[in-house]
Amino acid sequence: MVDLESEVPPLPPRYRFRDLLLGDQGWQNDDRVQVEFYMNENTFKERLKLFFIKNQRSSLRIRLFNFSLKLLSCLLYIIRVLLESPSQGNEWSHIFWVNRSLPLWGLQVLVALISLFETILLGYLSYKGNIWEQILRIPFILEIINAVPFVISIFWPALRNLFVPVFLNCWLAKHALENMINDLHRAIQRTQSAMFNQVLILISTLLCLIFTCICGIQHLERIGKKLNLFDSLYFCIVTFSTVGFGDVTPETWSSKLFVVAMICVALVVLPIQFEQLAYLWMERQKSGGNYSRHRAQTEKHVVLCVSSLKIDLLMDFLNEFYAHPRLQDYYVVILCPTEMDVQVRRVLQIPMWSQRVIYLQGSALKDQDLLRAKMDDAEACFILSSRCEVDRTSSDHQTILRAWAVKDFAPNCPLYVQILKPENKFHIKFADHVVCEEEFKYAMLALNCICPATSTLITLLVHTSRGQEGQQSPEQWQKTYGRCSGNEVYHITLEDSAFFAEYEGKSFTYASFHAHKKFGVCLIGVRREDNKNILLNPGPRYIMNASDICFYINITKEENSAFKNQDQQKSSFSRSFYHGPSRLPVHSIIASMGTVAIDLQDTSCRSASGPTLTLPTEGIREVRRPSIAPVLEVADASSLQTCDLLSDQSEDETTPDDKMSSNLEYAKGYPPYSPYIGSSPTFCHLLHEKVPFCCLRLDKSCQHNYYEDAKAYGFKNKLIIVAAETAGNGLYNFIVPLRAYYRPKKELNPIVLLLDNPPDIHFLDAICWFPMVYYMVGSIDNLDDLLRCGVTFAANMVVVDKESTMSAEEDYMADAKTIVNVQTLFRLFSSLSIITELTHPANMRFMQFRAKDCYSLALSKLEKKERERGSNLAFMFRLPFAAGRVFSISMLDTLLYQSFVKDYMISITRLLLGLDTIPGSGFLCSIKITEEDLWIRTYARLYQKLCSSSGDVPIGIYRTESQKLATSESQISISVEEWEDTKDCKDQGHHRGNHRNSTSSDQSDHPLLRRKSMQWARRLSRKGPRHSGKTAEKITQQRLNLYRRSERQELAELVKNRMKHLGLSTVGYDEMNDHQSTLSYILINPSPDTRLELNDVVYLIRPDPLSYLPNSEPSQNSSLCNAAGQDSREETQL
Repeated sequence: MVDLESEVPPLPPRYRFRDLLLGDQGWQNDDRVQVEFYMNENTFKERLKLFFIKNQRSSLRIRLFNFSLKLLSCLLYIIRVLLESPSQGNEWSHIFWVNRSLPLWGLQVLVALISLFETILLGYLSYKGNIWEQILRIPFILEIINAVPFVISIFWPALRNLFVPVFLNCWLAKHALENMINDLHRAIQRTQSAMFNQVLILISTLLCLIFTCICGIQHLERIGKKLNLFDSLYFCIVTFSTVGFGDVTPETWSSKLFVVAMICVALVVLPIQFEQLAYLWMERQKSGGNYSRHRAQTEKHVVLCVSSLKIDLLMDFLNEFYAHPRLQDYYVVILCPTEMDVQVRRVLQIPMWSQRVIYLQGSALKDQDLLRAKMDDAEACFILSSRCEVDRTSSDHQTILRAWAVKDFAPNCPLYVQILKPENKFHIKFADHVVCEEEFKYAMLALNCICPATSTLITLLVHTSRGQEGQQSPEQWQKTYGRCSGNEVYHITLEDSAFFAEYEGKSFTYASFHAHKKFGVCLIGVRREDNKNILLNPGPRYIMNASDICFYINITKEENSAFKNQDQQKSSFSRSFYHGPSRLPVHSIIASMGTVAIDLQDTSCRSASGPTLTLPTEGIREVRRPSIAPVLEVADASSLQTCDLLSDQSEDETTPDDKMSSNLEYAKGYPPYSPYIGSSPTFCHLLHEKVPFCCLRLDKSCQHNYYEDAKAYGFKNKLIIVAAETAGNGLYNFIVPLRAYYRPKKELNPIVLLLDNPPDIHFLDAICWFPMVYYMVGSIDNLDDLLRCGVTFAANMVVVDKESTMSAEEDYMADAKTIVNVQTLFRLFSSLSIITELTHPANMRFMQFRAKDCYSLALSKLEKKERERGSNLAFMFRLPFAAGRVFSISMLDTLLYQSFVKDYMISITRLLLGLDTIPGSGFLCSIKITEEDLWIRTYARLYQKLCSSSGDVPIGIYRTESQKLATSESQISISVEEWEDTKDCKDQGHHRGNHRNSTSSDQSDHPLLRRKSMQWARRLSRKGPRHSGKTAEKITQQRLNLYRRSERQELAELVKNRMKHLGLSTVGYDEMNDHQSTLSYILINPSPDTRLELNDVVYLIRPDPLSYLPNSEPSQNSSLCNAAGQDSREETQL
């Protein structure tokens, strides 16, 4: 044991506990040398320099003391002048000698000694090897002139009354003040405005000039008029202000010479100071100055960070932000790195905005600029991307850096971020609210194909409006459309609500129906108090709790509503409170009650998105009008349609062979591959095995198939074609809603992507699992490419605005190529439903443009009037937008702004668009009113029918009306000259009607009347022989019809010839026959007594079908696929 211990070497000194306590004192023979750093700062000179110059606080005290000394010396000079008795005579000795009392001399000597000592000491400390640089400095020369004579007078008493120009110390005081301000800024770590410094220097320069002139004139006039200080002040003010009364003038040549010298100095010094001040003023106007800390702490403000501020972006933000009453006292601070342009400057000079909007030029990546904007005290920060950049990924990178910088500087400031590409979302997951442009854009375009005008529905819901648009219009559809556009989404706690408090303990569908029946509000969703997820229409099994937060659609929120109870009449069965013009008639109420014992609702299982409503089929219905079962307070098993939508009940209508083939092709599950990080998992229709990449190419045959065009595939449903520039990750969000699990298999439309550039491997890997998804490399500009991709068999053509055209020299020209291409499609394929996305909402007026259409001109005038009235939705009456044929993604910017007040709006919009799927939350779909459904008659009865049968909640109607003209086509033809010359649109109210059986033609159906043909018609009417009225009318009508028919045939022949050249069949091509013109519009949450019309499309929020299953939440590792009435089969695990 001893030997083992002796073999263990001792620990080195640094590991001994004794050495840790006492240090390495025992190791004196160590070779280590202690080195001391910064020894130069321990010298006497460096310590003095540290105290007088380097240290901000001590240097500030020295500067302040020096400034006080200079002011004291000037004050002593004034006291000496006031105490001195006027001199007698005009001898020059009065210029060089003055009367100075002994105490006053002693004070001036003391001040001079201190000043001279300080000047010599600072000169020594700042000496850098050049002595003349220190001696020839103007402050040093002035110190020598003012201090040395007093020091000499100590040793030579005869010089005690020698005149010394002590008033020149005012310039030394000015110099000390400048240094003091600089040290003050350094000491308190605060960057003061350069504007303040320049103004201070200018004022001090003026005061020094005036004070020097006063004292100089007064002293030189001791041998002249013997002016006092007040007269000298009066003379200087009059002279420098260029007034020059002439009542006080200098008499001696010396004083005159002094005045000339001072004026020359003023003419040189003051313009320089004013120029610097003006330059700083202009720079401050550009940069915007600072937002004061006092205002930030006493007032509320938000910060808007953008890379470039356009007038449209600014006005959209301001109009939407200040549309809410509780935000009227907020200030908006704009932080932008570019200079404010002329249009923005002009708008911000309007009193309404100049008092509430502050523009700061600066970068969000600089802490100094964020401090100027007082970001740490802001209520919120909005960070917007520049969508007009050529490289949208680079624009997103800038947005991400801004978000990181703001989060680093102000961690507690809520962030509202707009991003362009979905693959960049995960970088800003920490933000409170994020809107991804491409996600929302492609999801809305996809839903527009299956639920018409979804983009218009969402746009109207996220815009703040009072529903006053169109109320001055003579046409009824514009009044109704404008009034319903004022509906928005609001929220309230159930126990605090007059709308919903009485439905505590009742089912959701019961509460939704009766709230709409009684108050005219549409309950669309709820959120539990202990849950962050919003559930849209959770279904009849959901029981309302007192603490639930209810989300509803209404013209205004409940807090701003007044309730007027109506006295119950003896003949009425119940009271109703509607926002519509009238209540339901008594016979409608009686019919809606029905006889529950006999007329039970049809509980048969139907399709997930069935297009029609089932008519009751009891034999007793032949005798009396059908009735609708009431909505139950608490749903039971017999009243619910517990259909398993995973089995796809739409297959019941197909043949057994179709069932077999369908079930073998598709499964249901989560897509195994996502093209980007952060995409929400969605349960979809999928293939058992992914398609080889070669089979995804529509126009190229491969070893697996020999098809080279859309016709050869023999699709049962019409195509959906998407024309885009590149296959970005946003296109993935176009495919997912169209392949969601709740879409019936038989209604799935083939999707063809017409891309300008070939897609990459990652994108193909994501879409190869979806059924009937193809791509083709081609351009929308090329007619051959359009024909190959199957445009003649397409139900919808989606045209996405190209990124490469968004950066045009003129902003509004960014959509030029897209608009012209769509107009060409409209001319060649008039029956094709074209859905277009534009960059600027103002360009929507060019869609399906008709230059000589009187009704379009009337709508243009209506839009201008609505804009003058201050409407934020002036473009809503344009027919393509109202019909959902066009939208601009910039209109969704208001979604981000509105989320500042309604933090749930982004979540609700994502649920409606299918971007997010939450277990138990419903989805948006639509049904079409057919002739078999007109027995329901009113929207209230439809609401009851849906809630009682399937649990669906309707939220609006998409209505299509035919256009009716008061004059026939022949009358238009014979009066063509008057119509061309006058272009009178006063009778537009008679050009539209609500009747559907009109056979009169529409003037807007003939946009192809060329100028030559119009002139030909005039010449014919003027020079031709006079026939009877009927004969002339007949001839003109025939000739115009011949002209129109020939041009249509010309376009049709062009398309057919190209199809024959490409080897395509012309059977599916629809020649452009004359179709009766129609207009379409949306009624959001219409009044209960609104009459249903044929072909109305009703928007529904349908309950989640998985919520009816015992184990409803699907697993990502299993594929659920059950067919009704068939044996279960093993399927591929996804």
